[in-house]
Amino acid sequence: MSTEAVEAERVSETTVVDHTVSERSVGAWFEHTRVLTWRQILVYVRNVPTVLQSLIIPAISMVLLKVVLGDSIGNATGQDSLYGTVPLMIIIGAMGGSMVSAVRLNKERTTGLLARLYVLPIHRAADLSSRVVAEMARIFVLTLILLTVGYALGFRFSEGILPAIGLVVVAVLFGAAYAVFVLAISVNAPPGAPLVQYLGLLMSVLMFFNSGFSPIDAYPGWLQPIVANQPMTPAIDLMRAFAIGGPITMDLIKVMIWAAVFVGASIYPALVGYRKAATSR
Repeated sequence: MSTEAVEAERVSETTVVDHTVSERSVGAWFEHTRVLTWRQILVYVRNVPTVLQSLIIPAISMVLLKVVLGDSIGNATGQDSLYGTVPLMIIIGAMGGSMVSAVRLNKERTTGLLARLYVLPIHRAADLSSRVVAEMARIFVLTLILLTVGYALGFRFSEGILPAIGLVVVAVLFGAAYAVFVLAISVNAPPGAPLVQYLGLLMSVLMFFNSGFSPIDAYPGWLQPIVANQPMTPAIDLMRAFAIGGPITMDLIKVMIWAAVFVGASIYPALVGYRKAATSR
């Protein structure tokens, strides 16, 4: 029996189904999401290379950025570059980890695991929502790790505990919204599609054109409006403001708009694509 079949068998054994409650009910959705989230977390933590790549590599990259570019950015802005680098790497780590989930989902489509889950008495949206919740847990841990490394390098919260919590919330919610977008692409992509290459290209472009990598006024004039309004920049600026102070209203609005765009444009394609992916074999 394949690994995917074994996992599906475990899900069917551990999911407690109350036949007096419809599997389409909200209560069933919460319960089945809880069970399947635990499966997603177990699959993730058992893959050591993936854990290292999604949690440790961003921390190492942050240290390298601080060592290589920290002084030049600090001299140009008059501000410690860590207050841009730490939020930048948190956002990049959140987005990059979603690619791993997308590839796994696309692979499970070909192995028949999605079809097996689909015929079980499980809420139709539970598997997708469990993947998003598992991503939120990963991003939360990633954020704490990067903040710890950043603290060792000199990153500090000068605004108190509530803004510090706000920084973590922004990271988790932004990452969750992007995860919905990535999962929608994954279930609608052909089996074996080069998701890493395409999504990696998008993330690379966004990574080098944002306010965490370089101040907005350092970019050419025609490019500054694009840099200022691309998805990563308001999230980075908002997290920076939570750490050292500054205006938050406009960046908060932009973050909420981008999160709404990611989720609103992705929920329906994700549900439809998941049904097609689960029933196409």
